[in-house]
Amino acid sequence: MSQTQSVKMGTRRRRSEEEENSSSSDSEHGSITKTTISEGDTVVVSSSSSHYEHIREQRIKENAERMQKLGLLNLALKLKKTPTPRTYVRKIASPTTQPERRSSRSMPRSMRQHNSSSKGKREVRIYIAEGTKPEVYTEEHEKLLGDCETDWELYVDGYDEDGDRIYDPTKGDKCHQCRLITVSQTTSCNKCELPQGMICGDCLYTRYGENVTEADFNLKWTCPACREICNCTICRRRNGWMPTGNIYDKVRKLGFKSVAHYLIKTRRLEKNTEGSDSEIVAQETPEASPDSTLIRSVRTRRASRS
Repeated sequence: MSQTQSVKMGTRRRRSEEEENSSSSDSEHGSITKTTISEGDTVVVSSSSSHYEHIREQRIKENAERMQKLGLLNLALKLKKTPTPRTYVRKIASPTTQPERRSSRSMPRSMRQHNSSSKGKREVRIYIAEGTKPEVYTEEHEKLLGDCETDWELYVDGYDEDGDRIYDPTKGDKCHQCRLITVSQTTSCNKCELPQGMICGDCLYTRYGENVTEADFNLKWTCPACREICNCTICRRRNGWMPTGNIYDKVRKLGFKSVAHYLIKTRRLEKNTEGSDSEIVAQETPEASPDSTLIRSVRTRRASRS
């Protein structure tokens, strides 16, 4: 035997002893290792279950036994069962003695119009707070009320294409009634020639029943302030009366041409035969009934669009 062969055999014995020692230590920790020796190389093939997995399996087994003792497994099986389908009981409405509700569309047209007109009359209520002084008018005030031959189209003059009002503090005029500075057409008083005589077309029509175009062509036209029938907020407070607010739609439903016509005709101070003044007339006396054709129609841009 040569010296090289004896050296190889010695190394192989040394490796085999080391592998036996390592396999014995792995078996103590619960792992098994197999080694295969070939000429010149050593191939290690291991299939093991570690110590951690062994402890985990023990814990799972203990937990299962504990759940079995507590009865949790049986409870879980009961919860997994499909629930029984619910039965729905249809309730039958009991007959009532209340009258059946009917839509107004099922009524005849004449009855429908009568109900709507009577309902509209009942709903029209105009409330103006009392001032420090009583608001009374005489026959002379009624004679000073204005009128117009042609209707005025509201929400057109001084408005843009979208229906919004055009404000211009530089080129516009300030309306004495609404206090807005717009490019609308305004009046000019031939008596006072003051800013109180400048009223825009919409305010002049809704508050006094006059047309601004006709007023501008009339050389004798005087403003409502000079006629002492102005119903703007400033003038009313100066006289000790409270503002009226926007009541034009309501006075139109009652049959009056404008707010001024409503105020003067419903607050007249009449004289009796003995010459003393009687009480203020409190009832509303419209110029014509709401169903009459004498009431002029108000043309607006919104109405023409619809």
